[in-house]
This record gives sequence, structure tokens and C-alpha cells, in this order.
Amino acid sequence: MPKAQQNEMSALTLLALCNIKETDNWTNAQKVSLGVSKGIMTFMQDYYQRDYAPNTRETVRRQVLHQFVQAGIADYNPDIPNLPVNSPRAHYAISVLALETIKTYGTTDWNKSANKFKKEIGELTKIYRKSRDIEKIPLKISKNKTLLLSPGKHNEVQAAIIEQFAPRFAKGSKLLYVGDTEKKDLFIDKAILKKIGIPIDKHSKLPDVVLFDKDKNWLFLIEAVTSHGPISPKRIFELEELLKNCSAGKVYVTAFPDFTEFKKHSKEIAWETEVWIMDMPDHMIHFNGDKFVGPR
Repeated sequence: MPKAQQNEMSALTLLALCNIKETDNWTNAQKVSLGVSKGIMTFMQDYYQRDYAPNTRETVRRQVLHQFVQAGIADYNPDIPNLPVNSPRAHYAISVLALETIKTYGTTDWNKSANKFKKEIGELTKIYRKSRDIEKIPLKISKNKTLLLSPGKHNEVQAAIIEQFAPRFAKGSKLLYVGDTEKKDLFIDKAILKKIGIPIDKHSKLPDVVLFDKDKNWLFLIEAVTSHGPISPKRIFELEELLKNCSAGKVYVTAFPDFTEFKKHSKEIAWETEVWIMDMPDHMIHFNGDKFVGPR
């Protein structure tokens, strides 16, 4: 594994995936399917007294588990491969080959098993050097489609919007647009945008993420803010003009990575809009008015 994953958090994650407690032998390793918060992080606390803050789950997922999957150490949703995107039942488990290898640790078969694993799977450090794309942020938007976002805090927030915000506050919505710091229109569903009255030739003016709830006919227009650009009165004026032929109800959301970034821009945020903070994914802030999470 790269140096970024050679740390205590990665080690504890591996122990959790193998269900190895402090007095266990590596030959007792077993495959268990675990979610991040109530599975892996609970294991860390219960058996190794490591009480990470709740908002650390994104770090575990993005800085450990994603790399474990890429390295062939763990599998994503092995029990229910067809889980919908953003399902709260998402889980991880040690891969079959990794488990077979780990069980030999401390025995005379270890070197042979480790070499077999590296031969079949490869070493992630070498894979990273070969392909810059491996360093990007994987974002699974459907069963058969995964986008690769450029590395950086802004794109981490965008990914969290789709993976964390959507299943909580825009359940059942469909991704219509997501940009990227390197490729503005990384993903765009031109057919649906055109159908609901959004001029696709001007998509560059859209917010960072656009979600559509067909059942409610709500359009979620979400800006990911890491340095500038919340949903301000000026931004709403621009978007209302752009979307004047769109009949869907518009829900304006500004997403921040943490509370510190939110406070920097709080005075700029327009009334009757929503605020979501990545570090506190279960909560929303509504700026005044008698409605919450609904069209203006």
C-alpha cells in the first residue's frame, strides 16, 4: 500500500474486516461484511479503544476503503452487488484472496502467499505510478458506471453530495449533471435536461451538482463550496433566468466540507435556501422561511 495508507486507521480497518481482536491469531481471520460507521468504526472502538469522531467515517471511506478496494484487499457490496447507488446498506468485506493470504501470516507459507497475492493483484504503489487516474476520486453513479473525479477538496465535497446528501435528502433522485475541476461537464444527462426545459447548450452555468426527483418534480441545484461561490441572491437570479423554462420546483443547496468553511460564507447565502455540511451529513440548515427542503 502507498504511504498514505500505512497508518493506524488503515491497520484498524483491516483488523475489522478480518474480525481479528487483540488476542486472536491471524489464522482465525474471517470474512465479515461491515458498513463504515456501525461496523468498522464500532469495531475499532469496542475492541481497540479507538473512538474516532463520527465525521471521520468519510476519511475511513475515502482514504482507506477506496484504496483497499483498488488494491484487491476489500470488496465493495459483495453480499448485494446490485445495491442502488447511495444505499444505506452499502458495505465492505475482505476479498477472498486477501483473506487466504492473511491467514498464513506468521507461518512458513506467508512469503509464498504474499508473493502470490502481489502477482495476481499487483501492488497499489506501482499501479498509482502507472496511472494518474488511479489517484482520482472514484464516484459510482450507477451499477455499471463509475466516474473518476480529479483529486482535491472541491471534488471530495461533490462526491459526498452524491453519495451522502442524495440518499438522505433527495432520495430516489437521479443525477443529471456533475462537473469536475479539470473537466467541467464530466457527466451530463442531456436527454432529461432537455425534457424538463433546461438549455443544455448552457450547462456550463449550472451549479456543481444537479439532481432531479421525478416523483416530486423537484430539481436540486447544489453548489460545492471550498473557497468561493455559495448560493447567493446574485447566483439565484442567474439560475432563475437560466431555468425560466424549467417547470420543476427548484431546491437551492450550498454544500460545505466543514462548519469552518460554512462560517466564512454564511453572510453571502440567500434566504429560502438550504445548507448541507459534509462533516455533519445527517443534518441540514434552512435559511429562514416556513418551508424546509422544498422549492422556493
